[in-house]
Amino acid sequence: MSITDRSTKILWAAAAGRCSFPDCWERLCIHDSGDASPFTIGEMAHIRGERPKSNRHDPFQSVSGRDDYSNLILLCPTHHTLIDRKENEFVYPVEMIHQWKSSHEARISERMEIDKPPSRSTVASSVLILLTDNRGSWSQYGPSLNIARREPNNGKVYEVWVSERLSTIVPNNRRIVAILEANRGLFEANEQRAISAFLIHAQSYERWVRDEIPYSAVKPFPTEFEFMVGEVAGASI
Repeated sequence: MSITDRSTKILWAAAAGRCSFPDCWERLCIHDSGDASPFTIGEMAHIRGERPKSNRHDPFQSVSGRDDYSNLILLCPTHHTLIDRKENEFVYPVEMIHQWKSSHEARISERMEIDKPPSRSTVASSVLILLTDNRGSWSQYGPSLNIARREPNNGKVYEVWVSERLSTIVPNNRRIVAILEANRGLFEANEQRAISAFLIHAQSYERWVRDEIPYSAVKPFPTEFEFMVGEVAGASI
């Protein structure tokens, strides 16, 4: 029996066309080959040896199991040769090679998740976290709330509020702006107005913090933006 197309496809896809030997990561499908057509150098190695007297051969393994995806690992030619050298049979046991395969495929899966384009809900959730931090700073240290209201002549309280604006609110606003600019196309037409209102608010707020404009020129925070983000994120504000 030979390796089936199904096992071949699963193995190459799960390994993302890269060598599964630890820290190798060699690309096994060559696209940039000058005038030559693309070609592969990857080798589907048997974890439990294919033939009697081959490394790690299991005489009790079924014929179909021997050529199944579960008994195969994708390697570059160098590392396939290395694990099949007779003197290395006990250096690279079956359990170790299975662990290589599992770790490599888990790494591929993680990278795919990282590289996956964000959704509207994940973008909104990221924005909502930053908005919540800003709201917390405003509620605790803002000029018309809590501490500031209780101690209006306390200079230290004012200094803390200035520090919060510079260390929390402005940086968070910048992060929100960057997120929105990178992912604005994910939002629907009826949501764009609220986004524009926040962008104008963030810009004018930072200009006020830098003493470029009076506070009266700051665009008020658009509450409709917060409600929209919360709704998209699936959260209740």
